[in-house]
Amino acid sequence: MSAGPGPDPPSRPISEEAMRILEPSQKKLPSLEAERTAGVMADCLHQVELLAMLPSVLQNLERLSPSLSEELGEALSAHRLTVERVDQAEEAPTAELDKEFRSSVKNVLRLLRDRPADLRAVRAAAEAGGPGRSEGMQGLIGGLQGLQRILVQRLLTGPGEERQRARFLQDLSQRHANNLGLLALLEEKVAAVTRERDAEISKKDAVISKLQNSLRLTEKTSGDFVTRTQQDAEKQSLSDIKTWEGKQACMQQDIDKLVLQLNTLVLENRQVEKGLRKKRFKVETEIENWLQKYDTDMGEKQEELQEVGGAFGEEQQERAELEEAYAVLAVEYDQIMEARRRLEEAQREEARELGLQTGGAVVIQAWWRGYWVRKNMRAKGKAKAKGKGKGKGKKGK
Repeated sequence: MSAGPGPDPPSRPISEEAMRILEPSQKKLPSLEAERTAGVMADCLHQVELLAMLPSVLQNLERLSPSLSEELGEALSAHRLTVERVDQAEEAPTAELDKEFRSSVKNVLRLLRDRPADLRAVRAAAEAGGPGRSEGMQGLIGGLQGLQRILVQRLLTGPGEERQRARFLQDLSQRHANNLGLLALLEEKVAAVTRERDAEISKKDAVISKLQNSLRLTEKTSGDFVTRTQQDAEKQSLSDIKTWEGKQACMQQDIDKLVLQLNTLVLENRQVEKGLRKKRFKVETEIENWLQKYDTDMGEKQEELQEVGGAFGEEQQERAELEEAYAVLAVEYDQIMEARRRLEEAQREEARELGLQTGGAVVIQAWWRGYWVRKNMRAKGKAKAKGKGKGKGKKGK
């Protein structure tokens, strides 16, 4: 036979690797929606734990009343009366009684939630004495706690960790398949050993058969001895039968007592089961109401988110329209500024030309005035010279 696959790695590294991979790396919830989901689960677990404490509180209500507020004491007294009415109902409680019971439970839970001092007093009383949690309620709380741990772990696990965990689980499945192959080989070995053992047993059976035949021959030769032995055996058998009949009568009485006790316990267990069924129905109803409330709240939040998304889309559309209008205005503004620049350049050119023309005109006018002044002065000088010449001529004559 083949040796089969080698042994798996030691269990300690596999355990450490499993703890490292299966544990989420994140320590805080990544989103507000995840925190709300975990909060709803924690609140549900808190409500169930409060429901589990109510039987103990109702049993010790007279002793606990001085440490509670008046309103909570009255609510607990009314709830105890409602519970008694439900327990006294021969059949399933009516719709009105069921509605009253639910309203009473909601009122008590609301008062405990709004009054931390009363809640601490109730917890202390439930821990100090009174009947513990029933097995069904303890199982429900344990299941909810396990569900809470699983929910938080799933919320803390990211997509990458999910893929890594899937690869790790695939590796474990492969190892399990290898172990199954090894187990099949071991089973074949066991079957072979079993066949060998059966063959040996067959041989021993044959030897026993021979011995039995030899014994029969011996019995035939010792018939008288066997007859006397049978007579003694019959006498002993009759004595044993009489003794056994006496023991059987005593045992029958004990059986009758045990059957009576069993019937009594069955009735008590049926009553307890009936009470647990009622409590489980109440708890399931409460959980369903909380889940419906959570679905309603999430629906309203989703509608608000859709409205905000619609408004955001409209604003984005208005923004796009404004950007298009702004682009058109920017082009028009650039054209206006270009025309204004050209107009200013033309005005500067005209002013420069006007300045040049004005300066030239001033120069021409100045030159022209100087020319006329010099011309007039030369004309006046010539006139004076002519006058002086004429006077000198007359004096000489």
